Amino acid sequence: MEIIRGGRIYLAPSNYHLMFENGNLFSLSVSEPVNHSRPSIDICFETAAEVYGTRLVGVVLSGANMDGAKGLARVKKEGGLTIVQDPKDSEIQTMPEACLHLFEPDHIYDAARIISFITNL
Repeated sequence: MEIIRGGRIYLAPSNYHLMFENGNLFSLSVSEPVNHSRPSIDICFETAAEVYGTRLVGVVLSGANMDGAKGLARVKKEGGLTIVQDPKDSEIQTMPEACLHLFEPDHIYDAARIISFITNL
């Protein structure tokens, strides 16, 4: 476990799931892949949604499988803000389209608008 510090960007290392825990902590896991992925975006989003609820912003961008859709839906269910890249703006539409088939996100933006939106939070 490690304490999350403001002003930093954390990336899940290859072959580890990144999970958020109470107490402003995160941990790593080598549990089974989800949607053939480890790290799994679903696991990351689901655990973050449990811990941060309405204080969380989840974003799904271009990608080649459905990982992230269920996790982002959980972010929405827990009251977090959800943003999906417009599939027409995505290099690979699979991930954004999986989200749109599963639930209605708060925002559907192209990449430039996502950057602007997050910068102005």
